[in-house]
Amino acid sequence: MSRLSWFNTVSLTLGFAFLYIPMIILIIFSFNESKLVTVWAGFSTKWYGELFQNEQILDAAWVTLRVAVFSSTIATILGTAAAYVLVRGGRFLGRTLFSGMIYAPLVMPEVITGLSLLLLFIGIGLDRGILTIVLAHTTFSMCFVSVVVSSRLVTFDQSLEEAALDLGCSPAQAFRLVTLPIIAPAVISGWLLAFTLSLDDLVIASFTSGPSATTLPMRIFSSVRLGLSPEINALSTIMIAVVTIGVIIASLVTKRAMMRQRQDEMAAARTE
Repeated sequence: MSRLSWFNTVSLTLGFAFLYIPMIILIIFSFNESKLVTVWAGFSTKWYGELFQNEQILDAAWVTLRVAVFSSTIATILGTAAAYVLVRGGRFLGRTLFSGMIYAPLVMPEVITGLSLLLLFIGIGLDRGILTIVLAHTTFSMCFVSVVVSSRLVTFDQSLEEAALDLGCSPAQAFRLVTLPIIAPAVISGWLLAFTLSLDDLVIASFTSGPSATTLPMRIFSSVRLGLSPEINALSTIMIAVVTIGVIIASLVTKRAMMRQRQDEMAAARTE
């Protein structure tokens, strides 16, 4: 194994510092006693207490969580189905158009996506609210789930499905009992990715939300425009902690699934 050169070491250090030092500073100042977010006046957790008493932020957080859970779940179901069709469907009429429509949100600017969905909702007479945000987030996050699941299905050993079919399983049973458990880490990763994208979205939600539904990024953006508040630092720290925990859980699940797959492969090799 070759050692890292001094240039690579310095580059990695500067890169990680550029990414994570602002987050570390934000977390530190979330425990600041002073109202001034840039002046340290002692350790305190009072801003966390005031944050949980702010009804506007709590309502926005509840809306964001509901939207993220519903949209990521629907996007995972549709994205997994789309990935299965693209990988296992072979050549069929309209395949190019279908794949292009699935992957278009990946390269489409969010402003265009939000504006087009806004015009669609106005055209069909659908009142903007939580439902429209869920539909919008499902639209742009489904393609990310499809990419993640497709990459796993490409390397999937189809002989396992064929063996299940030979043993009497129907195609639906083979998918539920064999394929889905094996690709579960990719499906879970896609769900977490869609969940994170929904939590982070500001542009599309701004176009598709209504007066009765304000997401947390929208509330944070409006608060920052009026002036920085230590409550925003506390809220951002909580969001960083939630995302970090999600990433750790996804990594553990993926690692455990890979270990099980290796054990199964070794057991199959021994029986042969």
